[in-house]
Parts: sequence; structure tokens; C-alpha cells
Amino acid sequence: MHAPSVGEGLQARPVLQLARTRRPEAQLAYTFFSPSAESFAHGLDVDFADYLPFDTAGDAESALDALRPRALVFSKLDVWPGLARVAASRGVALGMISATLAAGSSRRRGVAARILTDAYRRLDAVGAIDPGDADRLVALGVRHDRVTVTGDTRYDQVWARVRAVDRGSGFVAVLASDRPTLVAGSTWPADERPLLAAWARVRRAVPHVRLIIAPHEPTETHLVPVERWSAEAQLHVARLGAAGAVEADVVLVDRVGVLGDLYALATVAYVGGGFHSAGLHSVLEPAAFGAPVLFGPRFDNSRDAALLIDAGGGASVDTVARIEEQLRDWLTDDTARTSASTAARNLVEQGLGAADRSWRLVERLLDGSSLTLGGG
Repeated sequence: MHAPSVGEGLQARPVLQLARTRRPEAQLAYTFFSPSAESFAHGLDVDFADYLPFDTAGDAESALDALRPRALVFSKLDVWPGLARVAASRGVALGMISATLAAGSSRRRGVAARILTDAYRRLDAVGAIDPGDADRLVALGVRHDRVTVTGDTRYDQVWARVRAVDRGSGFVAVLASDRPTLVAGSTWPADERPLLAAWARVRRAVPHVRLIIAPHEPTETHLVPVERWSAEAQLHVARLGAAGAVEADVVLVDRVGVLGDLYALATVAYVGGGFHSAGLHSVLEPAAFGAPVLFGPRFDNSRDAALLIDAGGGASVDTVARIEEQLRDWLTDDTARTSASTAARNLVEQGLGAADRSWRLVERLLDGSSLTLGGG
């Protein structure tokens, strides 16, 4: 299984977990390319994890000589043309899971399309996230009879993560409160400026409301301005883990790795990145907890955000006034909030099962059985 970075690795993980459980005799090798994925990779239950070498014929031959795989599966989209060519020449079955291709992807035109077409045509089985992705992948070169819709395995990953949260321990237990709470996660200064301005107005209508904010980069450069704003707004601010944090009006998360649990406390959630050029962060975790999700206007590359809006479980906002309006609606109108909460959770539940369908695709590659798959 090859997943270049952490995002693709999160889609690969539930399938690898099923592989370990259902085929314990199989050797599982996991490769990645981004340095950010190294620690993630070594936390997987696999027999081998390491960087994939550069995509040269010599390196491909060496990697395949060492691993002697029966199947090679790519997670999400990145196919290495040289590796795919050498693997196919050796009779290695080639596949892809949670495959997605944006309508505006540069892979669909120019030099990239010419380079990659042969590699995608070599794939023996592809599990696309949705029918639109399947059609675009066929246009890129995947054979029509080798692609089926299996869904996005991240839904299974997120659902399992959310169900495993222990509300009776850790920061979730420490911060438990009856106060309505906005959890703002993975925020950038570009998010915080309009969000905090709107929050000051929201507090006039809901004075007992609480904000838990987790900047994407919890460095002093990002934390201190939020503390300064809180002081100027005459709000009690405390960093996560500090004495008295449960009574604070603003809880500032000064560490990584805890946001996924803290969404369990959300009455409403805000996900950052929508006012930032880096793009919107994942909206699935707060949605899985049943929190209505708010985010900025730049969500074009987030399929999940668009689905949340369509389902009524999320909203995109582009001004301070719109942020204030939507937050006040969800925080003061029980009917509106309950409807959005149910829609958000239902969206995630409807996406479950992709990991099992993707594993069945991989198992067929391992067994060398018919690679023309039925509908997902």
C-alpha cells in the first residue's frame, strides 16, 4: 500500500486494519513519500514501513525485488508511472482505493495527463469515492470495466475515532460543562479575525456561551494574539490544562493531538482554513459528533463541506455578519440546531462501509480473482 502523505494514509489505515484481521498470514508493506508521514507510518500495524524511493526504473526494480508483492495498491490518487510499469511487467496486480479526482485537477490536461494516462490504464481495480470521480478517472485513462464506486474510507476512520473517545477521562472530562460551546479547530489568523469579531457580538445574545479554540499551529505567535483579544474583550481566558480552564470563557488549546477529542464538547463547531489559501481542514470529525459545522468561503476542494451544506449540517460564511447570524441561529434556536446536528451525523453514517468495500477490492487483487467488480 502506498500513501504519499498523512491524508492518504488516513484513507489507507482502515483497509490495512481489515487486511491484518482478515488475512493475518499476509505480509503488509506500507510506503510513503512525505516526511510528515513518517511518524504516522510507523504507528501502523504493518510488517514494513518506509519511504518509497524516487520513481526510477532501477529503484522500482530494487523495491519490487525486496518486497516481491502480489498486489500494489495506491491510496487516493498518486500513481507512480515507473513503479506501475515495472510492477505490471512482473504480473503484480495494481489497484487504487478511495480514488478521487477533482474536476479542476491539473492531472486532467497537458503534460501531466500525457505522462499519467498509461499508468492509470494499467490499474486492475479502482475504488472511486463517488460516480463523478469514477467518470473523471475513466477520462484520465482508467479502464471503464475496472472502476467501481466504493466510497471514502475516511468516513469509517473518523467514525471509529469518534466512537472511541472516552468522555469520562482526559480533557473531555475536565472541560465537561452545561455551557453551550463553540469548538473552533485548526484555525489560522485569517479565520480568527472574523470569527472573534463575530464571537464578541454573539456573546451579547448568549452571554454564558464558551469558546474552545485550537489554532492549526499552536505556537506563541498564534496563541498570544488570541489571549490579547480575550483580555481586551474582558473575557476569562485559560490555556488547555491550566487551573480553572473549565470556568474560562475562552479555552486556548496550546498543543496538538487533542482536537479530535475536544470536538466531543461542541454544541457547534467551526473548522478553519476556509479563509486561508491552504484550504479547508477536515469537517468530518465534528460532523460525526453531531455538531453543526461552520467554515469560511474557500471550500472548493472539500467534497465533504459541499455535502454538509447540501444536507443541512453545515454552512459557509464569508463575513463577520454572516458568522454572527449563523452562530446565533444554531446557539439560540433548539430546533435549527437539532436539525443541523442530525443532518451532520447522518451524513457521516451514510458514508460508512467504504473500508469493507475497499478491502474486498484489495482482496480480489491478492487472490488474482476476477478484477471486474460489481457496483459498490
